[in-house]
Amino acid sequence: MDRNLAAVQLKGITKRFPGLVANDSIDFELKKGEIHALLGENGAGKSTLMNILFGLYQPDEGEIYVNGEKTVIDGAAKAIELGIGMVHQHFKLVQPFTVAENIVLGNEPKKGLSINYKLANEKVRDISERYGLKVDPQVRIKDITVGMQQRVEILKTLYRGAEIVIFDEPTAVLTVQEIEELIEIIRNLAAEGKSIIIITHKLKEVMALADTVTVIRRGKVVRTVSTSETDERKLAELMVGRDVSFQVEKTKNEPGKTVLSVDSLQMKGEQGKQVLNGVSFNVRAGEIVGIAGVDGNGQSELIYAITGMRQVSGGSVKLNDRDLTNKSPRKVSLAGVGHIPEDRHKHGLVLDFSLSENMILGSYFEPEFGRGVFIDYGAMDKLATKLVDEFDVRTSGIHTHARALSGGNQQKAIIARELHSDPDLLIAVQPTRGLDIGAIEYVHKRLVEARNQGKAILLVSFELDELYALSDRIAVMYEGAIMGEVDAEHRDDQQLGLMMAGNRPERSHLEKRG
Repeated sequence: MDRNLAAVQLKGITKRFPGLVANDSIDFELKKGEIHALLGENGAGKSTLMNILFGLYQPDEGEIYVNGEKTVIDGAAKAIELGIGMVHQHFKLVQPFTVAENIVLGNEPKKGLSINYKLANEKVRDISERYGLKVDPQVRIKDITVGMQQRVEILKTLYRGAEIVIFDEPTAVLTVQEIEELIEIIRNLAAEGKSIIIITHKLKEVMALADTVTVIRRGKVVRTVSTSETDERKLAELMVGRDVSFQVEKTKNEPGKTVLSVDSLQMKGEQGKQVLNGVSFNVRAGEIVGIAGVDGNGQSELIYAITGMRQVSGGSVKLNDRDLTNKSPRKVSLAGVGHIPEDRHKHGLVLDFSLSENMILGSYFEPEFGRGVFIDYGAMDKLATKLVDEFDVRTSGIHTHARALSGGNQQKAIIARELHSDPDLLIAVQPTRGLDIGAIEYVHKRLVEARNQGKAILLVSFELDELYALSDRIAVMYEGAIMGEVDAEHRDDQQLGLMMAGNRPERSHLEKRG
């Protein structure tokens, strides 16, 4: 295979939306057998460009060449016919269907007029073994992990004969272990002769995986460069157009009074299993307490309990000595709790509401925004304009639907709303998941500023670098219980890793302090 041959050439691609030029005369080339990263900030135009290549959008200007032939890709079916597959950031899987049913959907093997499920299972087993993507064809999608669901998406693409595979933000919702597995999978696909495009903003993954990287900023190509000729710092500067600090500037801070007190929390899950086992800790004014742990060890349930989204069966939650145990989310919020949720689409925003309307979720009933049973839209828009400006939310207008914003700008909007409410306690769960380096820097800065202003902050993150950079104290959760604490100032990954695996230290920092 001649790696100098172009699998894809995009020439002068331009795509406009109302009030926005998403792609501005972009040239892009993918060589055969290459892993090519498309790097840029949230909202830079990366996904738009690849949605054009996959036929989901039509360009306003420009030409597309696949294997040297000029073509018009007027839909996903045409893209698949040309050997182009796309693994989307938000999976396109039918949850009640089995793995095999999802993979063969629309191209099922038949036995007469019926679907041959036995043959479908065999085909899926064969292709999964060929590419080292082992899955159980007969398990239902709703019963497997996110990482396994992504394998199904990849297999669905390969089953349809894709030679050019586009990965849209492939690691946004994966654990560290799943990311390592995915990197190996992508390398194997390239070794098989597949041509790979990765849409991403994660610099470490670009440097570890890609042969070539094209950087897009605000809809334009800034540069295409070999990864062997660059480094993370240079790429970060190309992405955001300025020098980016990889260090969080956080001075020593003396915490004040106890704001949040969690005592002996107990909760049962949907299947009757105990998901919180006597969780106790506190957060004081002017400090950030991090919660570490492998995903699925009760972190989500803990936050649901504190915010009133789920009922507990025992224990208590107190804010400034006020009992909030099993109170409604509205009462918890009004008591002084701000919440940056883990899932911004499910719990943070109403995607079909405007940005302006989303800015008053949780406060629309306040006199500032209400005239009897009616909302004062003038006051609402005034607040939205102020917050968009103050928090640098990049949008074509405050009346734009929330779903039209990039992930980073959706997150900025949530942070703006929650900090504007002036909470005593701010809960931040995975606050930088899926964000680019510039947006991460911004979110970290805002959280540290809130801490320095005397806010109590509870941070839940699966990113160890983030926990160490932001936290004053780190508590570790395992199987619904706090195993103890580690010193955030003196990093000890071995100690933290042992606690995350269920090894309780002889005497925790929490006990020593008490």
